[in-house]
Amino acid sequence: MQNKSAHEEFDVVIVGRGPVGATLANLLGLCGIRTLVLEREGQTYHLPRAVHFDDECMRVFQTIGLAEAILPQTILSPGMLFLDADGKMLLDWSRPQTPTPMGWNLSYRFHQPDLEDVLIGGLSRFAHVTLRSRCDVFALDQDEHGVRVRYEDLSNGKLCEVRAGFVVGCDGARSLVRRFIGSGMDDLGFHERWLVIDVLLKRPRGDLGDYSIQHCNPARPATYVRGTGTRRRWEITVLQDEDSHEIAQPAKVWELLSRWVTPDDAEIERAAVYTFHSVIAQQWRNGRLLLAGDSAHQTPPFLGQGMCAGIRDAANLAWKLDAVIRGDATAELLDTYQSERLPHAREFIELAIRLGGVINTKAIEAGLAAGEARENAPVKLEVKKPLLGPGLASRGVSLAGDLAPQFELRNGSRSDDWVGYGHALLVADASALSSRPALAQAGLKILTCDDAEGIGDWLRRHGIIAALVRPDRYVRGAAHNEAELDQLIGAITPLTHVPSAA
Repeated sequence: MQNKSAHEEFDVVIVGRGPVGATLANLLGLCGIRTLVLEREGQTYHLPRAVHFDDECMRVFQTIGLAEAILPQTILSPGMLFLDADGKMLLDWSRPQTPTPMGWNLSYRFHQPDLEDVLIGGLSRFAHVTLRSRCDVFALDQDEHGVRVRYEDLSNGKLCEVRAGFVVGCDGARSLVRRFIGSGMDDLGFHERWLVIDVLLKRPRGDLGDYSIQHCNPARPATYVRGTGTRRRWEITVLQDEDSHEIAQPAKVWELLSRWVTPDDAEIERAAVYTFHSVIAQQWRNGRLLLAGDSAHQTPPFLGQGMCAGIRDAANLAWKLDAVIRGDATAELLDTYQSERLPHAREFIELAIRLGGVINTKAIEAGLAAGEARENAPVKLEVKKPLLGPGLASRGVSLAGDLAPQFELRNGSRSDDWVGYGHALLVADASALSSRPALAQAGLKILTCDDAEGIGDWLRRHGIIAALVRPDRYVRGAAHNEAELDQLIGAITPLTHVPSAA
């Protein structure tokens, strides 16, 4: 690695090149932002970690132009079944096998090293995005003009520094950036040890099935997850009196797996005890320092939403950073990042905790009937994605904070591909815009019923004539009539204006 000048300057420095950091870097690359990614490790971690992402994440991967490269390395998940100790079904949480309104399937399984390789490889498309591995950040000093980022180049022991307009910590649960922000953590109360076992099958075991299985056994709850290829995972509760080191030894691991697989069936790729946490950082931003991913929030894995939440963070944050860096918005816009994302992330974490209660409870039979939820069940499995918290849009604005669908255009292409990572106005009647010159300088794409039949159907279903959609595909606001359309267009210039009522 060449000597790095102390005078190097970047718009954004990202600490951490995991899926969240790499996705954020790709989004900033699309925006033309000078970005430096600093990663302590020399190469991608080779063992499985996250194993699931959803339709919204795939839509973000589509936005950065990498969905088609990622798709062949995934399998579709049929859903999750909850079984009691005798194998009787308590709940059936099947997932549809057809695309959702996002344009993608609801649940994908993947091998994290494969995903990271695609995301990191995508950075090479952008001359203004730089990745430096084996660089350990140890100090962040911010002033009114920027941030001084100091790090050690572990390949040669040299100390280096760069200047950045902003620093985003995508550096995990023990985040250095979070320490420099000075943020405490809100504890939502879930802390449990689980033994995570990843195996590679030696022979076909179709009887294990494609569904994720929650074994709601009061004696020892467990989870089974099918991975890609021959990978299979079990997550098994560690009891209070058990030693974390001893339970991860091969003999004990095979004893715990014996009801499903034996050494003749599989080889252990990894067995380790993890403590699942439920925490959220109290402060996601301090001036020019920000958090995303596990540095901002950690969730139990029962919903498979840990990495998904971080990908949503990246999609929400990148276009706001772009607007501030280009001078199209004040730094106040960045305050909407936490106000929008924190309630959304918290709702998913709380649902994951409730699911954990179903898996762990010793009184499941009292709360659940076979195949359906009773009224007094601990959780009813009707998962609807939360709305964003208040932020860019005023409270009470119609559809604000909800995801807009992706439409198939009449030429067969997808609307997100035509819009790009930018703002879009969906409108029923294009003639209604001819007398509104502000749109000409707004820098957004306009989609009408002439472009996609589904647009008119969606607008009519919600009783609106237009909707403003942000680059992260969330609705900023909608118009029910001509007067509200004028107000919506007023909000478009500038697109990133933060209303006082937010």
